Amino acid sequence: MGGKFGYALRETLQNLRRNVVLTGASMLTVAVSLSLVGAAFLLGYGVDNVTQRWQGGIEFEIFLNENITAEQQARIQRELDASPDVARSQFVSQAEQYELFKVLFADQEEYVEAVTAEVLPPSFRVEPSIADADVISALGDRFKGEPGVKDVVFAEETVRTLLRVSGITQSVIFAVAAVLLFAAALLIFNTIRTAIFARRREIEVMKLVGATNWFIRVPFMLEGLVQGLAGASVAFAIVYLVRNAAQDAIRNVPLFDGFVVVSSQVATTGALTLLLGAAIGAVGAGVAVTKFLDV
Repeated sequence: MGGKFGYALRETLQNLRRNVVLTGASMLTVAVSLSLVGAAFLLGYGVDNVTQRWQGGIEFEIFLNENITAEQQARIQRELDASPDVARSQFVSQAEQYELFKVLFADQEEYVEAVTAEVLPPSFRVEPSIADADVISALGDRFKGEPGVKDVVFAEETVRTLLRVSGITQSVIFAVAAVLLFAAALLIFNTIRTAIFARRREIEVMKLVGATNWFIRVPFMLEGLVQGLAGASVAFAIVYLVRNAAQDAIRNVPLFDGFVVVSSQVATTGALTLLLGAAIGAVGAGVAVTKFLDV
């Protein structure tokens, strides 16, 4: 067993040295392809983080009558606290509404001068526990007919559009990643197959003297494994550097202030990239050499 492993290792190193150009081309192919795949996965993580941040900020507001009684307000508060669909709720008094109004209309003094705190309705700002437009709509409708409630305001279409667009975006990203992964597998397969074709006579001679298929196949699979791991390592280094640069560049853009890929997600992507590179290289080499084993 040790002799066979030593032979396979020696053959692998010799093949790598013997075909420097093809080996370099194969590694470059893996690096380029898997860097795109890794970037797609990191982008997917980033979009998912942004989506979760947006979903966590979805609210609707229950506006109350200015003359609502303490009992009516307390009943609404109890219903909100008891509902499993409500993550949290916050009461906003007339004075707090007026302070917010002054901030929103700070550049329109005539509005601020014409409005007083007494004409602004108090409200409950409600954050649902689930980012589902149907649940949010049903939850808001429950309070519309409550005594003391003036209106319930929530951007139903905005919520639906937000969730639909974020879902489509993530689906497209992972579809692109799958296509790139398939393209990487084809490129690696063709590169390794070209290298094996150059040594087809050697394989025929080994078969004629009694070598088994696996005895011949293992060195080529180890060669593909080494090429895949080397290319995947370069790919991950590229993705890591690009991730840092891209994240710093868009951090100050309000729409993307939640676009963050945490270290655990980077590590997961790196491990996945290395596994994919090793698997594609080894399996691609094993499949590519099969054709030349039929002597």
